[in-house]
Parts: sequence; C-alpha cells; structure tokens
Amino acid sequence: MRPRPEIPRPLPATREPEPLDADVERCDPSGLRRAREFEPGAPLWSRLPSRGADGRRLADFMMLIPGLKRRTELEIRERMLAIQRVLEGYGDVIAFAEVNLRLNTLWVSVQARPGLCVEIPLAIQNAVPEALLIGQRPDR
Repeated sequence: MRPRPEIPRPLPATREPEPLDADVERCDPSGLRRAREFEPGAPLWSRLPSRGADGRRLADFMMLIPGLKRRTELEIRERMLAIQRVLEGYGDVIAFAEVNLRLNTLWVSVQARPGLCVEIPLAIQNAVPEALLIGQRPDR
C-alpha cells in the first residue's frame, strides 16, 4: 500500500505589511517602469504592484473577454492591439496590465483616482465590445 500524499497547508490570508517602497522600481526617462521578470505559475497577487511610484496605493479592475482563447491567432492579436492602444492612451496612470488567455481575463492596476476604474474599462469596451467589467451591473 502506497503512502497517501501529504496535502500542503494553505498559507494564511494575510501577510506582513510591506514597506512603502517595496515594489517601486526605478523609472526610465520615458516614465515607464521595467516589468518584473515573469515567473511561470506565480500567482497574480505576487506579481502585482501594490503602490505606485509616488508610494500611494493602486486601484485595479478585471475584465472578462468571453471566448477570447477560442478565437484565431489573428483575432486575438487584433484585440490585444486594441487594448494596448487604449492602455497607452492612459499610460501615465497605468501601473500594471496582464491578459490571461487561459481565463479570458484582463487585469489592470491604475493610480487611485475617482472614476478611473470605470473610464478605462469603458474605453476598452469601445475598442473590444465583448469585454465586460467584472462586477458590472448587467443594465449598464
């Protein structure tokens, strides 16, 4: 009889508070921050910046793009370019953006400003009509 595999214990939901500049990286002359090295399988929360270059907390939103992974490579590329154009238009407030094709999601972290987490998703929705803001009321 084989021994049962040991099930790992989950990590606690909270973690130690990080210093204000823990995830602030040096900016190049264009004002863009270098991306962190991608670590396959690393959870999103471990890659997300929690504070902007000014040390203030960031806000974020998630969008669902139904059926994205089932589209042709050309259609996926067209949608990614449309999203990229929108995000570049807000380049000064975007801190992080990631598309997860496996889950058909887009995650964006922005500077915390009133209305920004609605304005940017609406702009993305104009460029990619099937994109839906997670938590969006169906009548909007």
